[in-house]
Amino acid sequence: MIPPGHDAEFVSRMEPVLDEYERPFDPDRPSVNIDEAGIQLIEETRTPVPAAPGQPARVDYEYKRNGTANLFVAFQPLLGWREVVVTDRRTALDFAAFLKHLADDIYAEAATITLVLDNLNTHSPASLYQAFTPAEAHRLAARFEWVYTPKHGSWLNMAELEFAALRKQCLNRRLGTLAELRAEIEAWQDTRNDQEVVAHWQFRTADARVKLRHLYPQTQAA
Repeated sequence: MIPPGHDAEFVSRMEPVLDEYERPFDPDRPSVNIDEAGIQLIEETRTPVPAAPGQPARVDYEYKRNGTANLFVAFQPLLGWREVVVTDRRTALDFAAFLKHLADDIYAEAATITLVLDNLNTHSPASLYQAFTPAEAHRLAARFEWVYTPKHGSWLNMAELEFAALRKQCLNRRLGTLAELRAEIEAWQDTRNDQEVVAHWQFRTADARVKLRHLYPQTQAA
């Protein structure tokens, strides 16, 4: 969703995101897109009938709801690498644990990890202070640089492209348990990583100033 008229706040947050996407790969300062989404766990009550020649697969209309799960995704678009972590909740503590995993396990050798993410209320260093001691929270917070998409601008987060692929290729069927969900997502993730599926982002800051010029306030100064 793009605001209908002049919106200095939108463009002031959009341009740093687009600038980040133009930055060349730097292993000492990886650029990582972060997002999260919920999913309904749905269990089959009857065994589906698999597809056969001339006959599509058949799934019974009845099903059992088994609650919800949450998915955190970290996507490094320049490397074609992603990791999806499944949790049973979507709290600040879960987000903090995800960030610690990135800082200490995935990017332990990096000096600074640049995060591109939206403005969800848990997406801030405050989550670290809710989850860890002040010293640990301070240590982790110092590892990250935060680049936020504008309000109504989540389409600028390339992690959404990964979620779209995940929903289409993996989550387009009923998955009834956390264990089943984790197994399916891990297989999907490993395949994508082995293939090094990158994101070819074409929309640049210069493009935005032309194609979205209606968002830029008109000023008298050059």
